[in-house]
Amino acid sequence: MSTIAAPSQALTASNRATSNTPPRLQDFDVIGDDAALVEALQTFGAGARVDECRVLGRALGSADGLEAGFAANEHPPVHRPYDRSGVRADEITFDPAWHRHMRLAVQAGVGGAVWADPDASAQVVRAAKFIGVAQVEAGSTCPLAMTYACVPALRLTRGVAERWEPLVTSGVYDTRALPATDPDKRGALIGMALTEKQGGSDVRTNTTVAEPTADDGWWRVTGEKWFVSAVHSDAMFVLAQTPEGVSCLLVPRRRDDGSDNGWTIDRLKDKLGNRSNPTAEVRFDGSLAQLVGEPGRGVRTIMAMIGGTRQDCVLGSTAVMRTGTIEAIHWASHRLAFGRQLADQPAMTAVLADLALESEAATWSALRLARATQDAADGDPQAIAFRRIAGPVLKFWVCKRAPLHSAEALECQGGYGYVEESRLPRTYREAPLMSIWEGSGNVQALDVLRAMQREPECVDAFLAELDAGAGASRRLDAAIAQLRDVIGAGTVDEARARELTVRMARCLQGSLLVRYAPAVVADAYCAARLEDGGGTLGCLPPGIDAEAIVARHRVAA
Repeated sequence: MSTIAAPSQALTASNRATSNTPPRLQDFDVIGDDAALVEALQTFGAGARVDECRVLGRALGSADGLEAGFAANEHPPVHRPYDRSGVRADEITFDPAWHRHMRLAVQAGVGGAVWADPDASAQVVRAAKFIGVAQVEAGSTCPLAMTYACVPALRLTRGVAERWEPLVTSGVYDTRALPATDPDKRGALIGMALTEKQGGSDVRTNTTVAEPTADDGWWRVTGEKWFVSAVHSDAMFVLAQTPEGVSCLLVPRRRDDGSDNGWTIDRLKDKLGNRSNPTAEVRFDGSLAQLVGEPGRGVRTIMAMIGGTRQDCVLGSTAVMRTGTIEAIHWASHRLAFGRQLADQPAMTAVLADLALESEAATWSALRLARATQDAADGDPQAIAFRRIAGPVLKFWVCKRAPLHSAEALECQGGYGYVEESRLPRTYREAPLMSIWEGSGNVQALDVLRAMQREPECVDAFLAELDAGAGASRRLDAAIAQLRDVIGAGTVDEARARELTVRMARCLQGSLLVRYAPAVVADAYCAARLEDGGGTLGCLPPGIDAEAIVARHRVAA
């Protein structure tokens, strides 16, 4: 009788793992372990609330918190047009992990609750928390961003604000499809339904119409919207044609009696990324709505909201960069190649340092924008002017840098970075979205020109911010002088709007870093971004302490 030889020790199941496979990065503090983010919190007035942010950061970075992000994307939302009785329902169902993550974020104040927070640093704290939340599950940030940003628009019409603001700012995650007037309804999510097939960003060509009803203050909205994200929201801002022109209306999902309000979901979009967030094609059929703002001034009204969602695109891109940076550094710090740790090899060290540099610049500028949002909400005219132009400048630049950054970070992990066990395929798909949402790159660059031409006080406020860093770096001083020459030469041609916006963004980030970041970071940024044009990542000029920059972003988990 023959026998089967026992497998060799080299092939046993327990021996298949290799010590050269880096451990998963988990059980860390997504916010508190980010040195730049903590320093920016302290610098911009939120030092007393760092511990509060750390509580959220630890929950997000736990093994369970990170796994929720994977699960929400591996099991995307499902549209169920009819209930079991065959009645039209248009229900969106989610994996429980989505609700876990959303509840954590809403209760932490990442949605609309910040507007009910009296603390003078509330917007800065919320921005830091948003960056943390977006690193774990980016799809959730769409409903969070719109619910946050809607409050200034709601406040344009008293009756609308009285109905919806208490729910939006409650800090309660309530998924029940109840009308706003139901006393049991404790929280609400708000979305936007702007885009139509024929227009895209050109919302003045929209064909959706709104007609007044006999009931004073209410309208009926009829039309189709082609790209509606967070379609499960309790209400949607809609742009529609009225006799006065394009107007803004708020369309609730449920009427006050609890009945359906004429929303029909045709289908969910099969998107490149952001897959956990349900985006749909929607039809409104005589849906009851309330007018928000002045009739015929719908674009101006919705801009009160879009300023906030654009800021959150900057925060989302900052999160993409932070995720890529720490994952690349973690991998390279635990991976051997050619007899040495990857992170210690000069070519890789330069790439990792440059990833960290870009992440730091985005972090400081994102939280500076949040500080301006806080001050603007408090009525500071300088902050209002600065935010007006810094918003599109940073929306353009930070969101443009994120896809390049994500690709480079993924490459650092090699083949592992290309499979779904890594977090980086998700960030790679997510990164381009931030440039598309709330106005593409060209829209942002042209908005910068518009602000310069129509609101010259914005230019003065922006240059004053740059000048606050004068004298700290000869490279920065030279770059600011060149920017002044371009601005002083007169109207910039639209074809060069991007070039001007890039100059402004680099100068702003340089000014912030020389004032607030460690010298090793500020000096490296000014050398790498202000002189050579900031080209391919990893091509740092001589004299930069790359090891020190990398060490600053290494996370112990």
